[in-house]
Amino acid sequence: MASFGDFIKTEREKRDWTQTDFGAKIGVNSSAVSRIENGSQTFSKNKLELLANLFEKQKQSVTDLYFADKFAREATKYKCSETIFSVAEETASYIRNKNVKQGKLELE
Repeated sequence: MASFGDFIKTEREKRDWTQTDFGAKIGVNSSAVSRIENGSQTFSKNKLELLANLFEKQKQSVTDLYFADKFAREATKYKCSETIFSVAEETASYIRNKNVKQGKLELE
């Protein structure tokens, strides 16, 4: 899988949008688009829904790509082992299950 910046670049190019065209659509300049695509600047999570709409993608899939990229970059930055990904998956499952159990009401 590619980085989130690669995803943006690929989708932008599929539509024949220049970085300037795309930047105008999401409210950033072409320099920021370049930095986002090469990974030296993060994309604003507040613009994920706009991005999903522009690219005609499900918001959840775009959000998942965004956070997977963010997590992978952090894990790499801190030189985590490969097991971090399975540990994170288990932790996320635990948190989801804990939240579901806490949210249950028992009515008699």
